[in-house]
Amino acid sequence: MIDYDPSTALLVVDVQNDFADAKGSLYVRQGERVVPVVNEEIAFALEGGALVVYTQDWHPEVTPHFQKDGGIWPVHCVAESWGAEFHPDLRVVADAPVIRKGADGRDGYSAFSVRDPRSGDVEATRLESLLRERGIETIAIAGLATDYCVVETVLDARRLGHRTIVIEPAVRAVDLQAGDGERAFRRIREAGAELA
Repeated sequence: MIDYDPSTALLVVDVQNDFADAKGSLYVRQGERVVPVVNEEIAFALEGGALVVYTQDWHPEVTPHFQKDGGIWPVHCVAESWGAEFHPDLRVVADAPVIRKGADGRDGYSAFSVRDPRSGDVEATRLESLLRERGIETIAIAGLATDYCVVETVLDARRLGHRTIVIEPAVRAVDLQAGDGERAFRRIREAGAELA
């Protein structure tokens, strides 16, 4: 169990309908199973006085991120759509910060940064400054998907010097290629993050 306190943040990554519901356009197999685990972690985090932060994929209708516009992904998490909404069973804490990724057409795999898919330019989201303002030292990460947004968020968190813990029962992989989830866990461990 994670020792949540005010210097810890629980980062809930992309627990949205398009990923966590079997009817979603980019359903992550067993994605709905993370929801009760995440809710339990949210309860522990709040009890310990930790910060809870959510991320959401929040794409425009046209973006080079999507297959139809030259990218690799089916249309998903279009801003204001059902698919972009948090899973209805997810506990969403009132006034908790929400980091929306990909809103301007850039790729938003990591919660910490967005990348222009054409130029490759990378820019920070507001997450790191928010964590610094709150004196956060440790980040616990849960959500979807292990082999994309979770692992990229972990790598950025470690690069920025945060102690980082991935809550293993609270993540699932897309596994676009067989074994992607396991390879992501290897990258997570190699980056110096912990598994809980």
